[in-house]
Amino acid sequence: MTQTIAPRVRNLVLLLLAAACALLAGAGPASAHAAVTGSDPGQGAVVQEAPARISLTFSEQVALSDDSLRVLDPDGKRVDTAEPSNVSGTTYAVGLKPGLPDGTYTVAYQVVSADSHPVAGAYTFSIGAPSKTSASVSQQATDDGVVGWLYGTGRYVSYAGFIVMAGGAAFVLACWRRGSGVRPVQRFVVSGWLALTAATLALLLLRGSYTGSGKVADVFDLSLLGQVLETKTGAALVSRLLLLAAAALFISVLFGAYDKREDAQEKRDLTFGLAVGGVVVAAGLAASWAMSEHASVGLQASLSMPVDVIHLLAVAAWLGGLGALLVALYRAPADAPVDAAAVRRFSRVAFGSVLALIATGTYQSWRQLGSWSAFTDTRYGQLLLAKIALVVVLVGVAWISRRWTGRLVEAVSASAEREMARVGAGADASGGTDADASGEDRTGTSTGHDADEQPDPEPDDPEPDDTEPDEAEPADTEPADAERAAQLARQRAARDTARQKQLRDSDPDRLGLRRSVLAEAGIAVVLLAVTTVLTQTEPGRTEQEAKAAASSSASASADAGASGALTLNMPFDTGGEDGKGIVTVDLDPARVGDNEMHVYVERPNGRAFDIPEVKVDFTLKAKDIGPLPVVPDHLATGHWSANGVQIPMAGDWQVDVTVRTSDIDEVTVSKNAQIG
Repeated sequence: MTQTIAPRVRNLVLLLLAAACALLAGAGPASAHAAVTGSDPGQGAVVQEAPARISLTFSEQVALSDDSLRVLDPDGKRVDTAEPSNVSGTTYAVGLKPGLPDGTYTVAYQVVSADSHPVAGAYTFSIGAPSKTSASVSQQATDDGVVGWLYGTGRYVSYAGFIVMAGGAAFVLACWRRGSGVRPVQRFVVSGWLALTAATLALLLLRGSYTGSGKVADVFDLSLLGQVLETKTGAALVSRLLLLAAAALFISVLFGAYDKREDAQEKRDLTFGLAVGGVVVAAGLAASWAMSEHASVGLQASLSMPVDVIHLLAVAAWLGGLGALLVALYRAPADAPVDAAAVRRFSRVAFGSVLALIATGTYQSWRQLGSWSAFTDTRYGQLLLAKIALVVVLVGVAWISRRWTGRLVEAVSASAEREMARVGAGADASGGTDADASGEDRTGTSTGHDADEQPDPEPDDPEPDDTEPDEAEPADTEPADAERAAQLARQRAARDTARQKQLRDSDPDRLGLRRSVLAEAGIAVVLLAVTTVLTQTEPGRTEQEAKAAASSSASASADAGASGALTLNMPFDTGGEDGKGIVTVDLDPARVGDNEMHVYVERPNGRAFDIPEVKVDFTLKAKDIGPLPVVPDHLATGHWSANGVQIPMAGDWQVDVTVRTSDIDEVTVSKNAQIG
């Protein structure tokens, strides 16, 4: 039966691991946890004069470097001073070089949010009027690509290692102390420690490149490593390594001195010491995440961090203990199988962990989402719904495991009763035999000979027998060859182990429990993957605040546009005598609906002069609207005006101005402008 189950188990595990990898691969670059909630100038804004600086406001505090805020002109050249600073609160600014010409400018930012995640993006604004731009900003964030994938994998492995190590040790200490001497369980816990240690070292090396260039070549840059050690995340990773040294001591005692203790009082004292020390170390490791990620930033951080520690400890006790139980059910020696009492104790621990998870998870969900609509309107909320669904399924499978545990306990009790009855019946039968027969049985002499037959007297010192001992009855004779005796002993032990394992595997109750626990562990693998992606996703509350801020900014920009004029300066040359000059078009308030337009014509030296005719056309090519002609009235020297200029919709309008300086000299100049 075991041979039939093994391929199914292998295929199920591979399928679940593939699903976990797919979830990890789905963690896209939009994993930043700080969001831009405002900017000055705003996105897409058209300003008439070059600003002295640009500023960005984030949803939380961020860390800056010299290249965190960059401003590129239409040719892609930097025009900022490369000295970003914190203006106030969560607003950061960088100065601009003086005398910037008209055109479209690109603002690119790359910072690190307070909860340790890189934030990158870009937007444009224009001076005078929009123009073509050759500035190119990579759309690939630093947390995308090879380094980002490695960092995400390291985070998953670190979570998994902590759960396996802490939960496995808790299972041994609280549920199955006999497991401290079981080699597969020891390997399970130690593998968790090794995985967490290796992942922490890898994250420390990857951190500089992950939040900076994103290049693999920068992973071993010691200068970047030095910068990482000065950050909150670097301090958390170093603290985790120090606590792992203490965890190594705890594991060595648990699987060394503790297992060898035979005195009951000494073992109780050591159990208490290990329990206290283990909780302190595990809580410290959990705090290394809480103090550097989601819980340390935002609403009620002082309460959120201890709640997050409890949440992580509950996850470890449940899922890590589940993994240890699975190893015990499948890999424990046949002569020391995990007993029903241990399974029952773990069931109580798991139930308490689930209650703690519900309480802490509800609080953290409220804190990160803030509204019911965020469940469906944000990626964080959608992932949280998936996590909740997996937890519900996991609890359902755990309930099935509890039923199998109950059946196993009943089966063990019934088996013990049958064994006691059999022993009692044997004792009664033995007590009713004849004293002589009893004596013969005790001495082992044969009762099958006739009374007249006498056995041959055996000499006091019999001659050694040259024949080989019968392999079928190795216990009746002493083998002449010690190596042969050892081989026979190994064969007997192997046969006994195989027989006991066959009996264990043939137990339907134990087999059902193994299958249900395997299903729990498989779901837990996927649940851990979803949780890892969730920790790399912008919280729903932050995402909604960013959307609201963007909407407010757009409204403010529209209001600002409603109160300010759009000015376009266009040089012209009709080719004739005295045909050069500059035509300026002012549109006020440059919005959808009625507008007032003024046109000014000046000579190259700035003096106004009259020309025979000026005409203006508005065209919105994206919507195939126009040209809409406007013929302004001449008011004064070099000044024309028109009222009630209708702009039917917002968009990137092309403004064509036809200038005629004589009867035959005429030219049309154009410029695009965002109106509305």
